[in-house]
Amino acid sequence: MESYKGKMRLVIKNYPYKYRDHSHIAAEASLAAADQGKYWEMHDILLKNSPKLDRESLISYARELGLDIKAFTASLDTKKHAAAIEADLKLTQSLDLYNTPTYYINGRQVVGNRPYEYLKKIIDEELKNAKK
Repeated sequence: MESYKGKMRLVIKNYPYKYRDHSHIAAEASLAAADQGKYWEMHDILLKNSPKLDRESLISYARELGLDIKAFTASLDTKKHAAAIEADLKLTQSLDLYNTPTYYINGRQVVGNRPYEYLKKIIDEELKNAKK
């Protein structure tokens, strides 16, 4: 994102796996953290600590980030972001996605964790095509 400031935007969608016990609550946790301006920080903690994503662990991570625990816990317990998560899940199903991460760069699907240079090549091609 830093290399292409002002030339692209990043849109994140949640894809809670049906075979992962805590995937829905982890998605809720990331959006609850986003409500407090700490999405990426929570994102990084969740990846680092996976699969330890039970409710108590998530609250512990929120404490570590200095989040308002009462608001965070209320968000988890009421499933505040359930509709957004469900909409993301329906989108992934409609696209027949099974792998994370999956990127779309101007509609070009890139499946899997790819190195920066791989993504850069595609972005540069798309930016060049946009100028034509």
